[in-house]
Amino acid sequence: MQTLLIALLSGLGFIVAYHTYGRWLGGKIFKLTASHICPSEKLTDGVDYVPTSKSVVFGHHFASIAGTGPIVGPAIGIMWGWLPALLWVVLGSIFIGAVHDFGALVVSLRNNGQTVGDVAGRLLNRRVRLLFLLILFLALTIVLAIFGLVIAAVFRQYPSAIVPCTIQIPIAVIIGYWLHRRGAGLLLPSILALGLMYLTVIYGDTGMLHAINATMAAWSSWTWVVLLLLYSYVASVLPVWSLLQPRDYINSLQLISVLGLLVVGLIVAAFAGGAPLMDGTRPALELAAPMVNWNPVGAPMIFPFLFITIACGAISGFHCLVSSGTSSKQLKSEPDARFVGYGGMLTEGFLAVLVILACAAGLGLGLTKADGTVLVGHEAWLTRYSVWSASLGPLVAAFVDGSSNFLKALGMPGGVAVAMMGVFVASFAGTTLDSACRLQRYVVQELATTVRPREAGGLDLFAWLRGKHGATLTAIFFAGLIAAAPPAGQEWSFANAGKGGLLLWPLFGATNQLLGGLSFLVIAFYLWRRGIAVWFVVLPMIFMLIIPMWAMIWQVFIGGADTPSWLSQGKWLLVSIAMITLVLEVWMVIEAIKLFPRAKGIIEDNAVVPVVA
Repeated sequence: MQTLLIALLSGLGFIVAYHTYGRWLGGKIFKLTASHICPSEKLTDGVDYVPTSKSVVFGHHFASIAGTGPIVGPAIGIMWGWLPALLWVVLGSIFIGAVHDFGALVVSLRNNGQTVGDVAGRLLNRRVRLLFLLILFLALTIVLAIFGLVIAAVFRQYPSAIVPCTIQIPIAVIIGYWLHRRGAGLLLPSILALGLMYLTVIYGDTGMLHAINATMAAWSSWTWVVLLLLYSYVASVLPVWSLLQPRDYINSLQLISVLGLLVVGLIVAAFAGGAPLMDGTRPALELAAPMVNWNPVGAPMIFPFLFITIACGAISGFHCLVSSGTSSKQLKSEPDARFVGYGGMLTEGFLAVLVILACAAGLGLGLTKADGTVLVGHEAWLTRYSVWSASLGPLVAAFVDGSSNFLKALGMPGGVAVAMMGVFVASFAGTTLDSACRLQRYVVQELATTVRPREAGGLDLFAWLRGKHGATLTAIFFAGLIAAAPPAGQEWSFANAGKGGLLLWPLFGATNQLLGGLSFLVIAFYLWRRGIAVWFVVLPMIFMLIIPMWAMIWQVFIGGADTPSWLSQGKWLLVSIAMITLVLEVWMVIEAIKLFPRAKGIIEDNAVVPVVA
């Protein structure tokens, strides 16, 4: 019952926060009003700026910010105990993450849908704009380089997910055409899309489809990375309504329906136990993970690493790019921003809570070993968590095993339950990849404009980079270049290629959280220049600037007995990029501190004036 109580109280807390703190932010702080014309209406182009209903934008936004982040992060973080992970997810979502996403969305809405990096140029100065955009470019390059490998690893581990994930693409194109060109309502397309997706989960690994899955699962990582980057290119340059928007929307339907099934399964398991074992007994649902574990074997210290390990689900800097890069260009009414920005992050927080419970309690309902032995309780949990591990496979497996146990408690066949959760993980990794590519396109275009403004005379060598095709090709070129590198200490070969993103993966957590702190900095300046209270932004901002800096310095110079410093290991690529990132952060913070006393109540030059309907 303790597990069920945690889930219900967390969900209730998120609902209360949305209707209290979220309402206060939207009404009293950001003063959202339907009278302001949104960028999607003012700058509509049918490609990036497309007025869209809040339900569809929520689907795109939620699917893009969720990805595998709220799965992998909490699955690692419970090594320090389920209680620290749970507290950080619930409190972080409400008071930090949701404020961050909501604030970045509103600031972008009020600035013609520009990214927070671009807006920083007006709110602070042009140097800060360039510094922020460089940090965004580094962070998104890591995302693009690693997520192809993430999806390949999931497909290799769960081949039954391949055909269902592939079929989502034509379903999304059909739904996009139906909604945009035919002006259809949402209800019927939603029901049909969801029904088709679940049919592919149930029958997508039968007969000839099983052979197709097995063949594609055997493809090399490099093959998958190339195919996925090419897909990301297409998704980035197509009109947002044709693929990105509907695919994310139907994925969000899948996610929300799976969340509902997991909650129902958790309730059944709490009262009746898990699926019957070989002897007919149903194992009791209990927390098999420790409440607190200050020193897991092989793990770094809990402070600051819990706060960069669990990012999505509590706060993630990547979200500021989705809020200000794509979602702000689609909302057609300002008040919708609270539902999408604040509500989307709270929904992700609830997903992270269920991930924690699946790994901490769901695993204990039964785990079958290779020899057929079934382990339950703490013994089952230890098979995944005896030693600290940040590798993808065991962590995804821990979540899939634990969550599928909740579904099996409902009587769902084991194969279908595992396939459903495998599709769940792979689908959201895919939405992160294609959204990140479009976002990187915007960053490259903004960098080109910053370095070489359009109005500058003479030969314009940056015109190609300001176009969507040139910017997108540049984005996938750099990501592919990094991905093509072999893992550390190994020679290049087609078997090793595609895994180069792992070289930079240790930087992802700190760099991602640093983006959150810098995004808060931009939000704070937006409010400060308008004479609006900033304390609720400044406190999380300071926390999110110090924590990733602390973690990065520890990783580079200090380290521990089980986790030597990068410097002592001679990991010069990580050391170099970490130092560049730290210098850029410190430089940007110094620029902000110098400007802050002089900016209060002074509207920035060239400020965008809201157009009233």
